[in-house]
Amino acid sequence: MIDVFEAALKTLRTGESVALATIVRSHGSTPRAVGAKMLVYPDGRIVGSVGGGAMENQVIEEARSALKNGMPKMVQFKLKEVELGHLGICGGENDIFIDVIAGKKQLLIVGAGHLGQQLSKLGAFLGMDVAVFDDRSEYANKERFPDARDIIVGDVKKELEKYPITPWCHVVIVTRGHEQDGVALETVIHSSARYLGMIGSRTKKARIYAELLEKGIEQDLLDRVHAPIGLDIGSETPEEIAVAIMAEIISMGRENQRERSLSH
Repeated sequence: MIDVFEAALKTLRTGESVALATIVRSHGSTPRAVGAKMLVYPDGRIVGSVGGGAMENQVIEEARSALKNGMPKMVQFKLKEVELGHLGICGGENDIFIDVIAGKKQLLIVGAGHLGQQLSKLGAFLGMDVAVFDDRSEYANKERFPDARDIIVGDVKKELEKYPITPWCHVVIVTRGHEQDGVALETVIHSSARYLGMIGSRTKKARIYAELLEKGIEQDLLDRVHAPIGLDIGSETPEEIAVAIMAEIISMGRENQRERSLSH
């Protein structure tokens, strides 16, 4: 038990997310009692055990699935003697609650212009790890983005494809033009990012969406994108627009917390 919690704390300090599987109900003969815990990492590594065998392998897969969508779940397993590998043990049942322990939130800013600068300041102020993407080193540098953890200069599409985008990532597309916005959105649209937002007018949104639909991007994927971006607070300056965007991200986070509470 101590090993599980120590491993969880160590992992959270690195910003990584993990899933914690706990037996909350046990009926009949089972290899582990109520309260047994197992920590599951995104790559399938584990600390602890909830019983071993085929059941534990299923729990690991369920936990990895929960990590992908960022939502907890309750799963029930019926154990069979052949699965347990222990003669004389009758098959029982386990209810296992899989919770997602979120790592540090990330803000991915695609575009290192004036708005990107203000978003970086606010993101860092709110305790987020900030990453900035741009193909111009004269814009994307430590002098202009002192609060960013990662400043990535290069082909935006290639760099986004390489970057690990998790359910704790919030992607804000604020590049210098229509073409790059479309490329960036196409690159991240299938990701598990918690938030996807793109700057621009409704006319620009309609044009980019039409192009992506022609390329085979499904409408339901486009529907999850926040565009025009940010809460409507009448913002005009880069500073005000950044506040509106971060307010939308915070508001969405609160909604997700309420969903998690209802699922427990």
